[in-house]
Amino acid sequence: MLFCCSMMFSQTKVTDTLKVYKKRVLETTEVDFLMSYYTQDGNNASVTGGVGNERLTDITPTFVVAIPLNADDVLTIDAGISAYTSASSSNLDPFDASGASGNGYDDGDESGNTSGVKGSPWVASSGASAGDVWGGINASYSHSSDDRNSIWSGNVNFAVEYDYVSVGFGGSYTKLFNQKNTEVGVKAQVYLDTWNPKYPTELDSYNEANQNLNNGFFANIDILNQDGNIIDKNSATVWSPFNTTFIQDRARNTYSLYLSFSQIINKNAQFSLFVDVVQQQGWLANPMQRVYFADRDNYYVGNAANISNYNSPENTDVFHLVDDIERLPDTRFKLPFGARFNYYFNENISLRTYYRYYFDTWGINSQTANIELPIKLGFGKFTLYPNYRFYNQTAADYFGTYETHVSTSEFYTSDFDLSKFNSHQYGLGIKYTDVFAKFKIFNIGLKSFDIRYSYYKRSTGLNANIISTSFKFVVD
Repeated sequence: MLFCCSMMFSQTKVTDTLKVYKKRVLETTEVDFLMSYYTQDGNNASVTGGVGNERLTDITPTFVVAIPLNADDVLTIDAGISAYTSASSSNLDPFDASGASGNGYDDGDESGNTSGVKGSPWVASSGASAGDVWGGINASYSHSSDDRNSIWSGNVNFAVEYDYVSVGFGGSYTKLFNQKNTEVGVKAQVYLDTWNPKYPTELDSYNEANQNLNNGFFANIDILNQDGNIIDKNSATVWSPFNTTFIQDRARNTYSLYLSFSQIINKNAQFSLFVDVVQQQGWLANPMQRVYFADRDNYYVGNAANISNYNSPENTDVFHLVDDIERLPDTRFKLPFGARFNYYFNENISLRTYYRYYFDTWGINSQTANIELPIKLGFGKFTLYPNYRFYNQTAADYFGTYETHVSTSEFYTSDFDLSKFNSHQYGLGIKYTDVFAKFKIFNIGLKSFDIRYSYYKRSTGLNANIISTSFKFVVD
């Protein structure tokens, strides 16, 4: 009996000891600081109907803090901003550069524009939409089982920008089995967005003046026809938007279900499969984006001499008044699915590949292929990783370039993100890793540092440069 009691007591102590020293999911608090700088240029601005300056710069600082609550649970806070300036978005009010929105009138200029008001899709305006700051925060909580074969997580997020507010929530479950060589996962996510819509200034002003060109913004502004002649605002042939209906339902909701399967084949190879089912509903078009019709007369504000150069960057002082804003279906179903394959050649070189096929109910089909070749340098703390990404897609059913749509269509857009194109992205990065975080400032150690440069080029003429960095710190 004493022996049995002693054994039972010993087992209890061993069990208690194992519980005390159970390996934690996350040993210490980790802090990631990420920063990216993005700049682009192109000639197909969607705000001005698919023609015009697409120059944009964006800087995005982000903090991610992962906090171990105990051996099994981790709380992660992800917060950041995205501050951008955009030549395209600035032309929501293209007349602001000349002071038109200040009083709508001046004494004329040397270009022959008698009202002095001008604008151009090729010249950035100075209006409120020229720049903006997006801000977002996400909080997630994850719990791992004692054997680390099951992981539950949940998240909530909030984001706000110039023209919308977004609230989201979701959860996921991951299961590992077969001695952790096999992994399956499921994730569900919901985003409930609300538009705070902004409209092209000529459309907004027209409605504010009760559709009377002799009132408000247009009262003292000359409107020109295609021949450059000033129209009589009281005649039967005057400019008017094709559709003055604004957004009625300001909701834009997204529901997604993500499924994944991952398998370690052997000590050198691993592959995974995934599918993402996405359903969107609500106002899915962008009210900032203009559309021009081929079957309606054209009207302009600005210098008549440059009407014939409208599609050229040489046009700096005449602007085409809008026919309508972008109109798209209020539902969209998306289905991307694909695979990853990673192969470990030796302790210095490995291979990472990715492929995805995508289609949706708007008529877009696309393929993405990515390859990355990490190469360890020196003492293994530095990794160089060249990478390449190829992408192509078909055009959406509702896409048309500047002045190719007709007013009898139900849906239309001139957003080149929905056009047919292919793109190439070339990148090179270098990463420093020290799992022991020997470099310390006070009680904060640097675990890794990463910097990457990428060059992106589209067949439509858009090109971009991206520099991104990340620092991972551990807090003792």
